[in-house]
Amino acid sequence: MITFILGLFILFAGAAIYGRFCEKVFGPDDRKTPAYTKEDGVDYVPMKGWKNGLINLLNIAGTGPIFGPIQGILFGPIAFITIPIGNVIGGAMHDYFSGMICLRDGGTQMPEMIRRYSNKGVFRVYQVFVCLLLLLVGAVFIYTPGDIAATQVFGFDGKATSISTWVIYGVIFAYYLIATVFPIDKIIGRIYPVFGAILLFSAVGVFVGLFAKGYPLINLWDDWSAPAMQAYTLAADGTAVPFNYGDYFTAQKFIPTFFITVACGILSGFHSTQTAIISRTMKTERQGRMTFYNMMILEGFIAMVWAAAAMGVYNLGLREAIASGATGTVGVVCKDILGPVGGVIALLGIIVLPITSGDTALRGLRLTIAESFKIDQSTNKKRMGLSIVIFALVAAILVFAKLNANGFNILWRYFAWSNQTLSLFAFLAISIWMFENGKSKYVWIPLIPGGFYAFVTTAYLLNAKIGFGLPWTAAYVIAAILCAAYVGVVLWYGNKRKK
Repeated sequence: MITFILGLFILFAGAAIYGRFCEKVFGPDDRKTPAYTKEDGVDYVPMKGWKNGLINLLNIAGTGPIFGPIQGILFGPIAFITIPIGNVIGGAMHDYFSGMICLRDGGTQMPEMIRRYSNKGVFRVYQVFVCLLLLLVGAVFIYTPGDIAATQVFGFDGKATSISTWVIYGVIFAYYLIATVFPIDKIIGRIYPVFGAILLFSAVGVFVGLFAKGYPLINLWDDWSAPAMQAYTLAADGTAVPFNYGDYFTAQKFIPTFFITVACGILSGFHSTQTAIISRTMKTERQGRMTFYNMMILEGFIAMVWAAAAMGVYNLGLREAIASGATGTVGVVCKDILGPVGGVIALLGIIVLPITSGDTALRGLRLTIAESFKIDQSTNKKRMGLSIVIFALVAAILVFAKLNANGFNILWRYFAWSNQTLSLFAFLAISIWMFENGKSKYVWIPLIPGGFYAFVTTAYLLNAKIGFGLPWTAAYVIAAILCAAYVGVVLWYGNKRKK
C-alpha cells in the first residue's frame, strides 16, 4: 500500500510543479478566445470553466484508464510509479500544449495543427492515421460499455447472437448520433454534469474502499516472487493457480508492452483530438492548466485506483474476477467494495467513461473530415449526412469485432498501438511550435516523451504478431535507431523552421 500512496504523491505533487512550469513556458494571456471571435452556436460556444474541465475529462477518459491498468498491474507494483511519472511529464504535458496551441491558433482541430507545424507529407499521413484511429475509438467505445451494461448491469449474456446485445449497442449508437450532430452546449454541455457526478462517485468510492476493505497490495521492495506475494490466475481446467508478478514482468517485456497496454492513464494520442474540441468553448487561455493538464492528472488518478483495485482482487484470489477477465474484474471490484446498489451506480460511472469519449471522438472525426475536405456543416441536415457515413463505417467494424471469435482482440491491439503512435505527431508539432515561438530552449519538454514513445511504439510493432514478428533483440536495435532518427529529424526541421 505504501508504494501506491507514494505514486499518488508523485502524481499530485508533480502536477502542481510541472503543470505550473508548462503553463509558464506557454504563457497564457487575456486575448479573446475563439469561443467569442468565432462564436457560431454549434461548435464555438463560450462555456464555464468547470464545465469545460468536466467535459474534457469525460472526453478523454474512456475504458483506457480502467481496462489498461487492470491488465498493466500484472507487471507488478512498478506500475504505481511509472503511471504517475509518465502522466506528469508525458500525458498531461501532451494534452496541455495540444489544447493550448489549438486554442491560440483560432480553435483549430489537430489536423490543422499538424499541417501548420510539419509538412505536406507528414500532414497527409496524419490525416489518414487520425481518421482510422477515431473510427476504432468509436467502435471500441460502443463495444466495451455495451458489454459491461449487458453482462454486469442487466445480467444478459452479451453474446453476438442475443438481441439484447444489439439493442444496447443501438441505444449507444443513437446517443452518439445526437451528440455528434447537435450543438455542443445543447446535448454534451447539459448531460455531462450528471455523467461527471456518477464518474466521481465511482472513482472516489473505489478509492476509499481500497482502504476500508484492506485490499492487499505489493510494494516495490517486497519479493514479487515470494509465495505470500503471489496472485492467482485461472488455468484451462477452471482451477485457480499461482501467478507470479516477477515472472510476468520479465516474460512480457515491460518495455514496450506495459506502455502500450496502459495507454490513457499515462499518455494517449487520442486526447489531442479531444482537447482541440474544447479549445473552441473556453472563455480564457488562463483556464488551460485546469482544463487540459489537471484533467489528465485526474485520469491518472482513476488509472491508479483501478490498478490498485485489480491487484487487490487478484491477490485475494476472487474467482469471479479471475474467471471473466477485465470486464469481470470491474464488476467484482464495484460490488465487493460498494455493495449491490453502490456497485451498480459505480458500474454506470464506468459505462459513462467510454460513452463520453466515443461521442466526442466521432464528433471530432466529423469536424476533421469536414475541415480537411471543406464540407459545409452549417445545418443539422448537412452534419447528419456526413455523420451517417461515419456511423456506417463504425457499425461495420463493430459487427466484425463482435462476430469474429478473435475480432475484439484484433481491434483492441490496433487501437492501443495506433493510440500511442498518434502522440508522436503531436509531440512533433509541439516541438516545431516552440522553435517558431522563441521557446526552442524548452524543446526537451516534448522531445523526451516523444523520443521514448518513438522507441516504444516501433519496438512493439516490430515484434508483435499484428506487426512484423521480429525477435526482441532485432526489434530493440531497429527501434533505437528509429527513435534517434525521430529526435534528430525534429531538431533539424525545427531549426530550419526557426531560421
